[in-house]
Amino acid sequence: MMSSSSHVISPAVPPVLAEVVRSGFVEGSHRGTLVLLAADGTVELELGDPEAPVFPRSSNKPMQAAAVLRAGVELSGERLALAAASHAGEGFHLALVRTMLAEHGLSTDDLRTPPDLPLDRVEAEAYLAAGGVRERIVMNCSGKHTAMLAACVHNGWPTESYLDPVHPVQKLVRMVIEETAAERVPTIGTDGCGAPLMAISLTGLARAFRHFVLAAPGSAERRVADAMRAHPEYVGGTRRSDTMLMREMPGTLAKTGAEAVQAVALPDGRALAFKIDDGGSRARGPVLKRALQLLGVEAEVLGRIGRAPLLGGGVEVGAVRAAF
Repeated sequence: MMSSSSHVISPAVPPVLAEVVRSGFVEGSHRGTLVLLAADGTVELELGDPEAPVFPRSSNKPMQAAAVLRAGVELSGERLALAAASHAGEGFHLALVRTMLAEHGLSTDDLRTPPDLPLDRVEAEAYLAAGGVRERIVMNCSGKHTAMLAACVHNGWPTESYLDPVHPVQKLVRMVIEETAAERVPTIGTDGCGAPLMAISLTGLARAFRHFVLAAPGSAERRVADAMRAHPEYVGGTRRSDTMLMREMPGTLAKTGAEAVQAVALPDGRALAFKIDDGGSRARGPVLKRALQLLGVEAEVLGRIGRAPLLGGGVEVGAVRAAF
């Protein structure tokens, strides 16, 4: 039994970043952590503990794509954007993945992504209606995996073990993440696609995105940022918020991650990163809108990405709204 003098120190509870308001009644909330960086890289706002490590999930993809370039693979344009993508599984995504595999002497059998349906709900419904089944190439990370396999082919590295954390391509990924985030990776997990998942802080994630937009032209990081911004539909899809931001706010670099992670950098170096603690993706849009507004952004697209309506009987009766 615990003595009367003993006590338990609970970890700090993340602040509420979004409220769920139905019929004027706050019926729930989403807690999380957020950091905003000014153009000079200094912290402008932090909510929660943005120095604590998190798994950025797919927000790490720009760094993974830059590692492929450092491995010597010549990718550009749509191909490089797809290497950093969480694609929606639209026809043009899958067609380019197939083309890239063939260009490097690979096939869908070389992919180690789990068989999946299109990430986009509209695409998934159409895919199933057409008789489609779960396939490795359809999984939203297939572009990234194809790029990693291309690095193996280019360098004569084994392809069957490309997801091993000690594989040369994954060592390069870790190097890029640590350099651009300006901190060490404290732990490595396994992402939903099976790739090694490098943990960093949200502040480090925002620093990394800031580094990508300010990197010297021609560097691996700048090439990735430029490809993503020039071809945002290959990074996400025709209905994804990252695509909307990069298309309608020129110079912006944006990448979501699973479990409601988001990172954005503006062309002058302002940057943000946040994570919704419970992984509730419905809170991401309202929080992203408010965070960008606090960075001084005024753009029509914010109204669309920030909408998270709640329905009652098919009618809008409330919304998820930012609470900071």
